[in-house]
Amino acid sequence: MTKDLSNYRKSYEKGILNEKNIPNNPLELFAAWFHEVDASNSIEETNAMTISTIGVDGYPKNRVVLLKQFGEEGFVFYTNYDSEKGKAIAQTPRVCLSFFWHSSEKQVIIKGTTKKIADSLSDAYFKSRPKGSQLGALASNQSQIIKNRAVIENKLSTLESTFKTKTIERPNNWGGYCVKPIEIEFWQGRANRLHDRIRYQLQEDSNTYTIDRLSP
Repeated sequence: MTKDLSNYRKSYEKGILNEKNIPNNPLELFAAWFHEVDASNSIEETNAMTISTIGVDGYPKNRVVLLKQFGEEGFVFYTNYDSEKGKAIAQTPRVCLSFFWHSSEKQVIIKGTTKKIADSLSDAYFKSRPKGSQLGALASNQSQIIKNRAVIENKLSTLESTFKTKTIERPNNWGGYCVKPIEIEFWQGRANRLHDRIRYQLQEDSNTYTIDRLSP
């Protein structure tokens, strides 16, 4: 069945992005946008982002994960290292992150390289998680085929009994990645589809960024 979506239209008119009023460092602009959207309470999970990887089969794949930290070093998220995305990153560490905050008509696209963070940082974050989430990391062989949901629920039930009074240590195959940006594009929706697009590109020899406006 074909569904015609050609009449779905929206005019973007909630903001502007002017290169005359932006910082030289894109992390400063990202932080400003993030806090603006978060403070508006218009998005349930401001830190939800799409990560795109090149799979071991050669195909790109997107999925939503949660950003847990950002700063000059990059953008940090956590996952199972043996998952499909973990195996993809191990083979090809170049990834793309994207945020779309529809209530503010803003989008951020980040290209960068990925590496594991220090075990001590992963340990500290794992300890901060609710016990249910800790057990979930133990219960799931992420991305592996299972017969049915009962398999994972039974495994969780067993783990709940095993660790009822025990401390749960972080599994060796679970932890954080940091995406070090080489390019960050900021997109602000504008009327008549003439959106504002500002791109920062890292110049590794000077550790500074060039700034360009892109045609919408």
